[in-house]
Amino acid sequence: MNNREQIEGIKRKYSAGTRIQLLATMNDAQGVEEGTKGTVTHVDDMGTIHMLWDNGRGLGLIPGEDNFKVLSRSDEEMKETENHSKEQAEGMGCMSL
Repeated sequence: MNNREQIEGIKRKYSAGTRIQLLATMNDAQGVEEGTKGTVTHVDDMGTIHMLWDNGRGLGLIPGEDNFKVLSRSDEEMKETENHSKEQAEGMGCMSL
């Protein structure tokens, strides 16, 4: 079972809108096939990554059990990264050596 810190980390890492691709077929009777892509809808308080798969299924991922990779981050996360990079670049322009 995940502790609270781990779950909060999962929520930050896999925010809604993140695109994921499954690298191995899920171990579930209603599993999703290898190679299927989908979008994160949310992460629950147990650390399950809830997905809307491109094939219409809604089966969640369990970090550490399911094999997947991130294809792209959510728009919100991308904006935060861009803003952080811009702030760093502006700050570096003011430095004197």
